[in-house]
Amino acid sequence: MNFLIDHNLGGHAELLLGNIASQGWLELLQIRFVTFKEINLAIDSNDRIVWQLAQENQMILLTANRSMKGEDSLEQVLREENMTKSLPVITIGDPDRFLEDRDYRNRCVDRILEILVDIENFIGVGRLFIP
Repeated sequence: MNFLIDHNLGGHAELLLGNIASQGWLELLQIRFVTFKEINLAIDSNDRIVWQLAQENQMILLTANRSMKGEDSLEQVLREENMTKSLPVITIGDPDRFLEDRDYRNRCVDRILEILVDIENFIGVGRLFIP
């Protein structure tokens, strides 16, 4: 599964992928993290563009701070465009704690892995907050 990593989660993604790799999951699941830079997406792109690009490229959006208000907010986009075949958006509930608290980080990793293993049960749900 491919993840589109929100522009402000670079360090988080490195820790996340390192944790997943150290547990041996990369041998069982194909997981790839894609950055905005890799796909030439501007860091100031609105939520609608980011979500649409993730869906068009079959990527789960991993974020921490997409907006909740406005016509192009992630919440509005999900209300208008999310379908039963859409991949979920995974939102780290507390990105600062993710960096500082190993237990919290491990719970986030575990939750992401649970989602990936049972991805068919999460298609179309919209947004998932972790851990």
